[in-house]
Amino acid sequence: MTNQFGGSWTDQKMAIVVAYAKAYLTIMKEQRWAKTIYFDGFAGSGSIKDNSSLRNNNCLLDSNAEMSTAEDIKKGTALRILDISEPKPFDLYYFVEKNESYQQQLLHQIGRRYVDRKCHVVKGDCNKKLNDLAGFLKQNNEFRALCFIDPYGMSVKWSSIEALRGLGVDLWILVPTGVSANRVLVNDGNIPDVWLNSLEIFLGLKRDDIKRKFYKEVIQHNLFGDDLTLVEKERDTVNKLGKLYAERLQTVFNFVSESFVLRNSMNSIMYHFMMGTNNPVALKIANDVIKPKYKL
Repeated sequence: MTNQFGGSWTDQKMAIVVAYAKAYLTIMKEQRWAKTIYFDGFAGSGSIKDNSSLRNNNCLLDSNAEMSTAEDIKKGTALRILDISEPKPFDLYYFVEKNESYQQQLLHQIGRRYVDRKCHVVKGDCNKKLNDLAGFLKQNNEFRALCFIDPYGMSVKWSSIEALRGLGVDLWILVPTGVSANRVLVNDGNIPDVWLNSLEIFLGLKRDDIKRKFYKEVIQHNLFGDDLTLVEKERDTVNKLGKLYAERLQTVFNFVSESFVLRNSMNSIMYHFMMGTNNPVALKIANDVIKPKYKL
């Protein structure tokens, strides 16, 4: 079994992370005192099934239409990072995957192809492991971490991000502005409590503050001349969510990169991809990676 994703946005995010990792390792190679960790909070199985070829196949009644060919399977981010040998590999790799089947597949692929890499492949929750990473870095000052967080929906708690404050971490995070957060911001403002709770945990903000940022009161007159106060959702909430998350990251990190906007085949925004860091050189590298080749 492989992870199933599709579209150029998947390739774009992987290309950004790999390009940044190579530049990061080039700099860290000169810091002989430092050791490097690559942390992936949603590592997957190591392979991705590209469904684009299936979608373009008009033989819908073909019983073999769901069968994958070698060309349909490509390496995920975890294996692409492990492939980096120049300028140097990471000193330690820590892969987290909640799905046991995916975790076992990734463990198998690493054991077969990357025996020279020092890897930990654990079944667990990204939030707990981010807190564990923070504790490790506080106890081991020589380590610097590059983190890649590609979450399922709004599953990353703001408290887990806050745990990284003041540490030697460069954090790339895919923020689900269009595919999750915007969808729970219903048009009339009557957001169910369970969704509001999720937003509070995801953004680290109180529900009243969230509502003030994304809703406004509008006065309308009815046929009898009475004033009615209605609640309306603000326009362009997807980009406003991206801007808000970047602002929240700036309360944890000294610098936040520009966002790379990932869109689906209908040109709708799905994610804002950004990096938080405490290093101005890292900020420049991140923006240089995004700007010339990938920014929409």
